[in-house]
Amino acid sequence: MALDVRQAAPAGVRERPRREITTAFVVSRIAVLAVAAAILLYAAPPLAAAGSWVALGLLCAVSAVIAYLYLTRRFIPAKYLIPGTVFLIAFQVFPVVYTLTTAFTNFGDGHRGDKAAAVTAIETGSVRQAPGSPEYTLSVATRGEELVFLLVDPATKQVSLGTADGLTPLRGARVGVTGKVLAAPGLTVLKAPEAAARGQEVTALAVPTGDGVIKANGLSRAVEGKAALVYDAACDCVRGNGDTWTADESQGYFVNARGEHLAQGWQVNVGLDNFARVLTNPTISGYFAGVLGWNLVFALVSVLGCFGLGMGVALALHHPRMRGTRFYRIVLILPYAMPAFAMLLVWRDMFNRDFGLINQILGAEIDWLGQTGTARLGVLLVNIWLGFPYMFLVTTGALQAIPRELTEAASIDGATPFKAFRRVTLPLLLVALTPLLISAFAYNFNNYNAIALTTDGGPFPADSPQVGGTDLLITYTFRLAFGAGGAQFGFAAAISVFIFAIVAVISAVAFRRTRRQEEVYA
Repeated sequence: MALDVRQAAPAGVRERPRREITTAFVVSRIAVLAVAAAILLYAAPPLAAAGSWVALGLLCAVSAVIAYLYLTRRFIPAKYLIPGTVFLIAFQVFPVVYTLTTAFTNFGDGHRGDKAAAVTAIETGSVRQAPGSPEYTLSVATRGEELVFLLVDPATKQVSLGTADGLTPLRGARVGVTGKVLAAPGLTVLKAPEAAARGQEVTALAVPTGDGVIKANGLSRAVEGKAALVYDAACDCVRGNGDTWTADESQGYFVNARGEHLAQGWQVNVGLDNFARVLTNPTISGYFAGVLGWNLVFALVSVLGCFGLGMGVALALHHPRMRGTRFYRIVLILPYAMPAFAMLLVWRDMFNRDFGLINQILGAEIDWLGQTGTARLGVLLVNIWLGFPYMFLVTTGALQAIPRELTEAASIDGATPFKAFRRVTLPLLLVALTPLLISAFAYNFNNYNAIALTTDGGPFPADSPQVGGTDLLITYTFRLAFGAGGAQFGFAAAISVFIFAIVAVISAVAFRRTRRQEEVYA
């Protein structure tokens, strides 16, 4: 007889239950703490160097809260909720909020920075070399991550260090026979290919001097010039070239009396202007309805075609008398296993009128992608070919979850195979797969690659080069927002809100019908 030597708890004292600490719990705790510490160590020095004390304080506070939660035995539910909540905020909430806020601004090319940055860009961009101004032999170097100029005066052979803060003498530099600096203490002199790779930074760097600024003229020469346009804080305007441009805070531009503006502006809040532009601009709204109609057809036909074909193949292979199902399944999922972008490019070449495989097989010279009807048919066929293996896989799994007794009972009651499928199998499949069909619709509604890599939105009519016969809203708006006029992120964000609203409404209606269907077959 074994004796229990454990000491009983004193009378009136409630024994505290012991928590079982699993290996998975310990590993997850260590992983979360390690990730939090790594983020803190990685982000804290740059924030401190930039003087972002609010962001640094927030980072330290969040790290402290995470450390407290995972180093104590309390708050067990929070230990599991915190990682998911952080990822939800980082990858879902923040992008949506950032898109919405961007939609109310003029953020884009020419409006990327604040007003001070715009003034600096205008002045440095208008620098012109004056007659008799100094010229220097230029060498490009780096000081840590900062790009700097090493300037040699050909007359005095004096070496100077040029930065965005100004020009200072440099001692200890070694100058070669060509007059270029070969080495300098504390600096890394870039070779020609390295300097060329950073050509935009070299061009943008302006070294201020007492009489103007020094700008690079190529990679081996720098000249001192004066700005033709100068900002005057008294009138909040830019003067030069016999004209005056006054700041317009509503547009984020410097505008003259004729309504002309300088190329460089700054980011401002424009309210609902981007949304109004979508609805009132005839170039955009005139084609919006037609593109939206084709977009709905493309998404619906793609989803229904993929589902119908995938379900038909899954039903055929699910039949008990079918043989060789493993081989057929491997062959059928090959399109899904291939990289989609590569297959789209292959199909585009197959539709080529001159050397495409389809015309060679048919012995025809059909311009498949040059006519709206055949181009739309082509992209639909390609998209269905790429998408049906996924529907085949999920339908196969759903069919295996449906008891065969249900269909056998229906056949015993005298139902034909088609009626048993329509009344028993299909409703049960739809209950399981409708959420996937809705997500597939949302994906195909914004299927940029399927259009961009096959037709690029074409064919384009002669009177409307901005909208093509196969353009979806996503490709049409991408061309408008990032076309020849430069990137317009605020405008693109506004159109994204419209697209999101359309997909959200359609998805909400579909999910509501799905819940009703689940209640019927529950």
